[in-house]
Amino acid sequence: MEHLDLGPFSRASGTIRLPGSKSISNRVLLLASLAEGETTITNLLDSDDTRVMLAALEQLGVKLKRDGDTCVVTGTRGAFTAKTADLFLGNAGTAVRPLTAALAVQGGDYRVHGVPRMHERPIGDLVDGLRQIGAKIDYEENEGYPPLRIRGGNIAAEAPIRVRGDVSSQFLTALLMTLPLLKTESGVTIVDVEGELISKPYIDITIKLMARFGIEVERLGWQRFTVPSGRRYQSPGRIMVEGDASSASYFLAAGALGGGPLRVEGVGRASIQGDIGFANALMRMGANVSMGDDWIEVRGIGNDHGKLDPVDMDFNLIPDAAMTIAVAALFADGTSTLRNIASWRVKETDRIAAMATELRKVGATVEEGEDYLVVTPPAKLTPNAAIDTYDDHRMAMCFSLVSLGGVPVRINDPKCVGKTFPDYFERFMALAQP
Repeated sequence: MEHLDLGPFSRASGTIRLPGSKSISNRVLLLASLAEGETTITNLLDSDDTRVMLAALEQLGVKLKRDGDTCVVTGTRGAFTAKTADLFLGNAGTAVRPLTAALAVQGGDYRVHGVPRMHERPIGDLVDGLRQIGAKIDYEENEGYPPLRIRGGNIAAEAPIRVRGDVSSQFLTALLMTLPLLKTESGVTIVDVEGELISKPYIDITIKLMARFGIEVERLGWQRFTVPSGRRYQSPGRIMVEGDASSASYFLAAGALGGGPLRVEGVGRASIQGDIGFANALMRMGANVSMGDDWIEVRGIGNDHGKLDPVDMDFNLIPDAAMTIAVAALFADGTSTLRNIASWRVKETDRIAAMATELRKVGATVEEGEDYLVVTPPAKLTPNAAIDTYDDHRMAMCFSLVSLGGVPVRINDPKCVGKTFPDYFERFMALAQP
């Protein structure tokens, strides 16, 4: 197995400009493809997940012109020209869920599939919601999971659509982005969320981006969403993708553990991404954090004992960035508890189980539950731990931070970071110092 040895490092400082957000990149690509007019997207993320989305859109007949991190998309006015396609979407949840919904109302014959792990990630709640409006979707293998066959259907959305909110917010995102394409007599379509809606900030991203393309969604709390129907998305002309706030978490943590000052550019107070909430969690752990509209800077730890403070927090709103807190907990002066993270179980891997296993390798005492993780740091980190990454980009990036504890660490399969941040390790090592 290919591996990368990091550290030991004792300092981290400098400035990094973040790559574009994966969540925003794939949403904007789909919205621009469905819109009327031409959209120029700048700071578009170049990663495995955006590449599979771009390839799928091209298969569906969307005209794309790419030049570096800029992509010009000619919209299809809501109707893809290709009415048959076999779409391989890797392990990109931000592609497979919204595209499934958009394809369900196209009246074509499509197959949607991915890597084996994607075929273990649930999609049944979204399919149930789409079947309520008449979509014809069949499971090719296991009920509730890709691969899917999507074939036409008699689409109508007069009655409210019900969708569960407690497994993945991407199901609701997919419905919201697709529903403006449908016509209803009332001029609106209503979506009712059953159960608690998790990862609410990601729905906020969806609604704000839809507004940039001319569609205003009304929400009643987080339980009822009213979407204009029979409307066309309108291109905003140009749109810039914010830096990736989830990716920012690794560098912000490095600025705390490695003394800083370490500044990330591309996200800040003005960000539409919920994962900037990571900065607040880091402050609660005692880090010196300052923030502008599009930058965040960390200058080490501000308490008297020089270690991070342990936390007991609900991380339902920022599940991806919370993984970085789990590793930062290795450097805390006591036991930390991460709560309400059940969504970790259905991500690129079972992240609760994976995180528990790998944290133990570096000496931590870990208790895992169905929706929580308790991390007690060791008196001294175990050197030369070989960290397995489970084909999960965030596992690889999180555990790079162990090298800032003055011990070397080995990251197995480092190329898995290509999903969202292909040159992560080069950028990390440019800021870390022995």
